[in-house]
Amino acid sequence: MAVQLHHEPTMEDTVDRLLEFALKALGCAHAGVIFVHKGKKVETIAATDDVVAKLDAIQMQIGQGPDIEVLSDRTSVLVRDVRTEARWPEWASLVASTGIRSMLGMRLYTSSTTIGSLNFYDPEPDHFDLHDRQVAHVLARHAAIALDNARDSENLWKAIDARKLIGQAQGILMERFAIDADQAFAVLMRYSQHHNVKLHTVAEQLVMTRSLPPAPPQAASGGPSR
Repeated sequence: MAVQLHHEPTMEDTVDRLLEFALKALGCAHAGVIFVHKGKKVETIAATDDVVAKLDAIQMQIGQGPDIEVLSDRTSVLVRDVRTEARWPEWASLVASTGIRSMLGMRLYTSSTTIGSLNFYDPEPDHFDLHDRQVAHVLARHAAIALDNARDSENLWKAIDARKLIGQAQGILMERFAIDADQAFAVLMRYSQHHNVKLHTVAEQLVMTRSLPPAPPQAASGGPSR
């Protein structure tokens, strides 16, 4: 399992494979992954079905529930029976109407950050026994490392792709307006700031469409335009 998770090419593939493992390992009906973005925005990035998305949305709307508890300071949360759950009464009342009876949430974290949570649901009460919780703990540890690596890898490749696009855009401007690399970069920066568009987006548009600002661009250092 660990090897397969680590060798998935993207974070999306990693979480999809993770949920496959989760359903088989715990024999539950539903599972999902909640992700914490760098800006602390919380988002469901993978779910086995619409039931999970609905359950996650309930917690985000009312601001209470086991997932929120796990993301804050708990390594795991077990709900044996939603109908008798007293810690989050509003959440329990809303979830009971969906047919879900038991839930297990595992925080996905490394030594430096909380990545998100891995959550399991089932329509049977007390579905998750001690063995299930032990398996879920191991699965969560492997998943946290794999997702952290996948996130870093995707960020790295995004940065590399953005740099390549900017280089290509510079080349187009250099050829078209007989300016050097620094002047071409200044043109891109000025256009980005003037139109409040990210630099890599400006570069991507230029590379894909060969379109330029309406007025002939001129480098900040006074490069020629034509």
